[in-house]
Amino acid sequence: MTKVFSLRSALVGSCLALAASSVAAQELRGWNIHVEDYPVSIAMESFAAEVAERTGGELTAKTFHNGVLGSQPDAIEQLRLGVLDFGEFSLGPFGTSVPEANVVSLPFIFKSIPQMYELMDGDVGEAISAGMRARGVVPLGWYDAGARSFYNSVRPINTPADVEGLKIRVMSNDLFVRMVESMDGNATPMAFAEVYQSIQTGVVDGAENNPPSYESTSHYEVAQYYSLTEHLIIPECLCMSKKSFDKLTPEQQTIVMEAGHNSAVLQRELWQAREAASMEIVQAGGTTVNTIADKGPFQAAMAPVYDGFLEANPDLTDLVNMIRNAE
Repeated sequence: MTKVFSLRSALVGSCLALAASSVAAQELRGWNIHVEDYPVSIAMESFAAEVAERTGGELTAKTFHNGVLGSQPDAIEQLRLGVLDFGEFSLGPFGTSVPEANVVSLPFIFKSIPQMYELMDGDVGEAISAGMRARGVVPLGWYDAGARSFYNSVRPINTPADVEGLKIRVMSNDLFVRMVESMDGNATPMAFAEVYQSIQTGVVDGAENNPPSYESTSHYEVAQYYSLTEHLIIPECLCMSKKSFDKLTPEQQTIVMEAGHNSAVLQRELWQAREAASMEIVQAGGTTVNTIADKGPFQAAMAPVYDGFLEANPDLTDLVNMIRNAE
């Protein structure tokens, strides 16, 4: 009887240990639209490695690159529902569901990339993070996506008048549509994958994006004028589903937050190097690049965009002013 009891106890103990092990070991699934050697992707792998190391393997993270888990809008919704555990996203698409995130999509709201870093790592980032948490998403780190500028196949853009009549592809966000329309251009929201052929066939005249995107997609082959308006400096977010985050222990939550911030520091360094390399490639490929001597006329043209945004979101006036008034 004693032997039977001992055997039964051993079996129960083994099962409990196995169950505890399976509960403790957890793999997070992550979404990423970029290829594996992109700065974002490398930083996400660094995030995963730090989480695994600091939790002793109890928590691991696997990133699925190249958008294999679906489109960005679908992935954001899956993140909110807890189907996906984490991912890296532009704040632009979040604007439709998180008004606070839409603030950074206002044209010319940041004066420079360094200023964006400082503000997003401080009170501005905290305010946006609170809005995102309330809608099921926990920001872990703010990534750099550079400054977006216009490119087209027709002419250089030096003043708002040069945008008049041009058909410009924009991301699907009313702010971006109004931005182009405020300069009498024709804004055309469409999937990013369709831009090359659309410029080539004349469906649109151009688009707007950062140098690595302009270069890596070969858009410079069909749109040879790149005008550095730097009208949008939209941070990106390494984010986690709040449902997944809330399942972690307090210690794991701290590790995930710190690893997210560390990955953002790495990504920013990698991004700056990639941006410089991309500019060399497009210029060697025959692109005409022009800087904007005076952005004042562009900023003045955006007044209707700001007025409309604040009229629709009066509670965000303080946040907008916090950014615009920052040095």
